[in-house]
Amino acid sequence: MHSSTDLRVAVLGVGVMGADHVARITSRISGARVSVVNDYITEKAEQIAAQIDGCRAVPDPLEAIADAQVDAVLLATPGAVHLEQLLACLEHGKPVLCEKPLTTDVSTSLDIVRREAGLERPLIQVGFMRRFDDEYMHLKALLDGGELGRPLLMHCVHRNASVPSYFDSSLIVKDSLVHEVDVTRFLFDEEIASVQIIKPFSNPAAPEGVIDPQIAVLRTASGKHVDVELFVTTGVAYEVRTEVVGEKGSAIIGLDIGLIRKSAPATWGGQVTPGFRERFGRAYDTQIQRWVDAVRGGTNVDGPTAWDGYAAAAVCAAGVESLESGLPVEVQLAERP
Repeated sequence: MHSSTDLRVAVLGVGVMGADHVARITSRISGARVSVVNDYITEKAEQIAAQIDGCRAVPDPLEAIADAQVDAVLLATPGAVHLEQLLACLEHGKPVLCEKPLTTDVSTSLDIVRREAGLERPLIQVGFMRRFDDEYMHLKALLDGGELGRPLLMHCVHRNASVPSYFDSSLIVKDSLVHEVDVTRFLFDEEIASVQIIKPFSNPAAPEGVIDPQIAVLRTASGKHVDVELFVTTGVAYEVRTEVVGEKGSAIIGLDIGLIRKSAPATWGGQVTPGFRERFGRAYDTQIQRWVDAVRGGTNVDGPTAWDGYAAAAVCAAGVESLESGLPVEVQLAERP
């Protein structure tokens, strides 16, 4: 049952992620409904629209953004079209939740940041959903509360059973490492100063020419060390782990049983999460609900900003450069507007 005060959302791109968001808003999110859907495969958009009361398929994404029956926009379209669609959202004053990447290169991401900065209020939130995951929020609270003392190191693992056929070595940086980049900035509240990609012996099961696994070494502005194992063709399951080591102890998340403090006796076991939707489904729910509440409340953003999207892109660009050279590369960040 729709309310006249419900936020009317246009979902652009209804592939795996977008269709998930449509189902999420329709069945699990309060205060919002999907009023318009769009996809470059028009039949898919029409099929989804037909299943939702009061929803229409609009063939042109820019018309969908401008539609008078749309209050806010959720972008789950390919990154290559984000720039044009984000500019349209800014032009029409429509709050937008944009799945990563913000745009596909650093310069256009910075352009978006600067254009938004000229508005009266922010409109763009970027879909780094891990910030809304219960375990990451618990770890963040632990760090902010000082219970581990000063954090010194962070060790991360990012493993996929497989990735799409179009994945190349650079996409492991831009599509996988990007999450750990945002996690680092979120947990430590500082920028990343340099990144180095180390190339171990490649998995024989990886597609020909794809360097997998990779090891990323990040150094923050204050000198904290972060290492990330990226292994996207394990053939096993989806594993995302983060361990922070501080002056007074350590804490680890991602073992599928909640946060474990090594300062207390603990045992663990169980099944490995099969995929990202199972691991982060609740985080996506929380993210969308908080975004809807923020838009309805007039603040528009409750989470990662356009600047966060730009900063992640800048780090990943340095990572791709390091992938070629094998050397540490300094991150080039513009002055924040």
